[in-house]
Amino acid sequence: MVQINRTVEGVDVRLLFHLHLRYPSFPPAISVSSTVLSRTQCHNIRQKLLDQAAALPSEPMVHQLVECLQCVVTENFTGGEEKEGREREEEEEWTAVLSLDHIRSRNRYISLLERWTQQLQLSGRLLLGLSILVILQGARSNIKEFCRLLRTVKVDVDSSGKKCKERMMKVLTESPTSSFIGHECGSQKIRGFVVKSYKSLPELTAAFQEINMTGLYQQIRPSLSD
Repeated sequence: MVQINRTVEGVDVRLLFHLHLRYPSFPPAISVSSTVLSRTQCHNIRQKLLDQAAALPSEPMVHQLVECLQCVVTENFTGGEEKEGREREEEEEWTAVLSLDHIRSRNRYISLLERWTQQLQLSGRLLLGLSILVILQGARSNIKEFCRLLRTVKVDVDSSGKKCKERMMKVLTESPTSSFIGHECGSQKIRGFVVKSYKSLPELTAAFQEINMTGLYQQIRPSLSD
């Protein structure tokens, strides 16, 4: 058992990690307590951490889960009234395009992206070429969670072969899907998560045309490498 005490946004939180005999092949059981937060809030934090643990590779993960605590408390338990006002917007379907810096450990990286899109009920495309683009469609809150995982999980390796996080990821654009659906002839929601390679800008343009997102491509075109 590992006990961690942290103060986040002025809130004292105690974490207990109960490590399975086959840890890290099996994620740890987690207990959360606090002298400030309610039982419901502690339960919600615990569930977020368990979801994060399930999404991580089968590697030592306690340190990453402790780092995750900061995000969970900040995102969920500060500005309560504002949070209520944002709930409807967070669950509205959005479309986003992300730019990745590099993919060296291709099989591992793509496997994680596919797992996360499935767990978070997101659809989209991974476009591999001179620019590496991820198109995501789904609840805005889930797209945000996808981005957080990219920045906090060691998804790739650097030039020296050391495992690294995707700290250089950029969000090129994000908008409600309704701003695209119906504005382009034949517009429809993206189905599944498909990996495609392209060798030229015309092929990249065609990939966006295939999902009836030409307007989205025109928005991000100035940000792309020629």
